[in-house]
Amino acid sequence: MSKITVLGGCGGIGSVAARTLATSGYFDEIVIGENRYEAACDFAASLGGNASAVRVDAEDPTSLKQAMSGSDVVLNCIGPFYRFGPPVLLAAIEAGINYVDVCDDLDATERMLELDSEASSAGISALIGMGNSPGMANVLARWCVDEMLDAVDEVNIYHAHGGEPAEGGAVIKHRIHAMTSDIPLFVDGKFIHVRMLEPSGQEFVKETEFKNIGSYPVYPYPHPETITMPKYFKGIKRVTNMGIVFPLPYFQLTMDTVKLGLASEEPIIVQGSEVIPIEFEVAYIISRRPGFLVEAGVTEPSGCLKVEVKGTKGGEPHQFVFSMYSAGAGAGEGTGIPAAMGAILMKEGKVEGKGVFPPEGGVKPTDMLELAAKVIKGTGMGETVPIYIEHIDKDGKAESVDLKI
Repeated sequence: MSKITVLGGCGGIGSVAARTLATSGYFDEIVIGENRYEAACDFAASLGGNASAVRVDAEDPTSLKQAMSGSDVVLNCIGPFYRFGPPVLLAAIEAGINYVDVCDDLDATERMLELDSEASSAGISALIGMGNSPGMANVLARWCVDEMLDAVDEVNIYHAHGGEPAEGGAVIKHRIHAMTSDIPLFVDGKFIHVRMLEPSGQEFVKETEFKNIGSYPVYPYPHPETITMPKYFKGIKRVTNMGIVFPLPYFQLTMDTVKLGLASEEPIIVQGSEVIPIEFEVAYIISRRPGFLVEAGVTEPSGCLKVEVKGTKGGEPHQFVFSMYSAGAGAGEGTGIPAAMGAILMKEGKVEGKGVFPPEGGVKPTDMLELAAKVIKGTGMGETVPIYIEHIDKDGKAESVDLKI
């Protein structure tokens, strides 16, 4: 009997992951771990007879270990990861349970990578950042490096999404965290640090065309590919990560409130009551979101992940551009489905390494892409994996490439 616990299983990402796991049939038992126990019970009931719920407090290691007890794999979808990623991973290591998450916070990734020796000693495999970016971005880059090039020079990652039915507080806080953090970019073979809203970051802002969803300005993001890919892709000279959330006025509101200083967690007194600025900021942004969607005419979620890989083959320059795009699906599907697939690969014994590692360090791209074809069909989202590949040769000639899986 195989069992998986999905922590944060009622959230926008966790619920998609759990539903994907339920339809896949790879696990005999699915446990939804949530602090919202009643909601978790209702959601588990909607998944069918092999799903159940357990109450969990992500700030209590004992509660975490009890929730994941007896599982073959724990899938962590509790955000924000800069707060909950490392302690949940540590609990999994101490419980002796293999771990997968969707962490896209750079600082949390750095702290979790520091737990590599503890995980190795415990015989635990911990696959971190198995979402969209990071996640599929890493897998696609790895596939290109392994299958299409002799040497890789650059990986530039771009992502755009918007229109999700709702965005929770953890998502907004993650975005605010990105706007207030130092962002490492790997440029000319060395690390530089910029800030999204400061001149150092603004220098990198560029207009980028995304397949099927249009053109948007993208901003430096502190996603962890920029620190993990230089380790795994020898000789690489540049790794960047850039993103945007639309509608643009909605993203601009978040930037503006951060510039006003509302991202502070230090309480202030307002008319005799204590208020934490960032909690007000998050609530205000969420309250304004529906109006921005209406004004922009956004009626359904959509998104695109674009991964640009440059290198050489036979001594000649080549460029490959991968685009994963969707209409009617957004960040929940784009992140939750790959997370579920990472957990399945872990259960199937196809993530063999011990320790803590990113997707490009622990996932065989062909395994992931073959599984993706099965899962996509099983979820009713289509007959093929929605990945478009363009190859640009030394003369600038572009042609489409079939993803053979």
